[in-house]
Amino acid sequence: MSPRFEADYILETSLPPEQAAATIAGEQSSGTFRPVPGETEELKARSAARVESLADLGPSPGPSLPGAARPDAPHRRIALTLSWPLANTGPSLPNILATVAGNLFELNCVAGLRLTALRFPPELVAASPGPAFGTQGTRALTGVEDRPLIGTIIKPSIGLSAEETAAMVDTLCAAGIDFIKDDELQADGAVCPFDDRVRAVMRVIRAHAERTGRKVMFAFNLTGEVDEMRCRHDLVLSEGGTCVMASANSIGLTGMLALRRHAQLPIHTHRNGWGYLSRHPALGFDYGAWSALWRLAGADHLHVNGLSNKFCESDGSVIASASAVAAPLSPARPAAAMPVFSSGQTALQAHGTWAALRSPDLIFAAGGGIMGHPAGPAAGVRALQDAWSSAMAGIPLEQAAKDSPALAAAVASYGPRG
Repeated sequence: MSPRFEADYILETSLPPEQAAATIAGEQSSGTFRPVPGETEELKARSAARVESLADLGPSPGPSLPGAARPDAPHRRIALTLSWPLANTGPSLPNILATVAGNLFELNCVAGLRLTALRFPPELVAASPGPAFGTQGTRALTGVEDRPLIGTIIKPSIGLSAEETAAMVDTLCAAGIDFIKDDELQADGAVCPFDDRVRAVMRVIRAHAERTGRKVMFAFNLTGEVDEMRCRHDLVLSEGGTCVMASANSIGLTGMLALRRHAQLPIHTHRNGWGYLSRHPALGFDYGAWSALWRLAGADHLHVNGLSNKFCESDGSVIASASAVAAPLSPARPAAAMPVFSSGQTALQAHGTWAALRSPDLIFAAGGGIMGHPAGPAAGVRALQDAWSSAMAGIPLEQAAKDSPALAAAVASYGPRG
């Protein structure tokens, strides 16, 4: 018997739940909108999706989405679990995505549908590349142990030349930063071509490493077509770089898989565009489900937003996302990806992040929180280091700020936040 993979959904429908669930299961496996001669009982036993569970969650004011059947009828929310035989797709992540998140969102029996979790059999996990470096490999490359990596994003996001970017990196390396990344908007434009940027930045990073024995990790955004990404990766590697970055929703799962199978460096994976997949509560994905596919495909780092962020996501959702990213794919594949906190982070969120997550295995990336510090980037790095050190030691922020001028200035500048 073929192993099966499972998906959990929150379904909103005006139809009897069993009918709506059967329609979805049929659409996403062997069935269609009417019986066809080839869909024999033997074929269904071999290939049909199976409704594993249904639970009524109560009435819904629905329909949440336009185009649903019987819009004036009462609607209910249903917790639904479906499963499929792995033989339907093989270990193909793009085709698994088409199965668990394909045409089902368009069915008119669906007045709302959100994919909340995915569970994979060991056979699929073993056949997928997964993270090559993850948390432990990233720590080995940076030499940072037992605390978060303190990072930043080059700001302004775009518009700096390669040499201007390198000058900023020089300042940040001198300040003791652990990790720097391109903004997702900075790839290979005429103002700052990728090759020029890599060579200029790596000259600076290598020089600092020769003086200090410590190499700062820079995630160069190589997002592009597959052949471009491979060539860009190879340039970073040849220049002594230790990380590359790709925008997941821009390159797709096939692009990530191709990059992962070629790469000899950690892949820092940005989730830009996540809002169009998730912002409506009755449509799209929960982050744990979406990120599971990217971890299987080989993401070493994954962005999870941050507490008191500049976007619309709640703190509870951010912590749930980080916990999902950091979980091993299976007992046989313990390598975990590293969650990346960003999006309006400053020294003021360190205590709240530590209290909620209780793990140092993360990258804490503050753009304006470092570059915009009133005493300059070096003080911004020091403020974050002191904030995290005090948080992990159980020292309140207000007390820690008395002993750290950089942290005190950050508190005064950025104001009271969680």
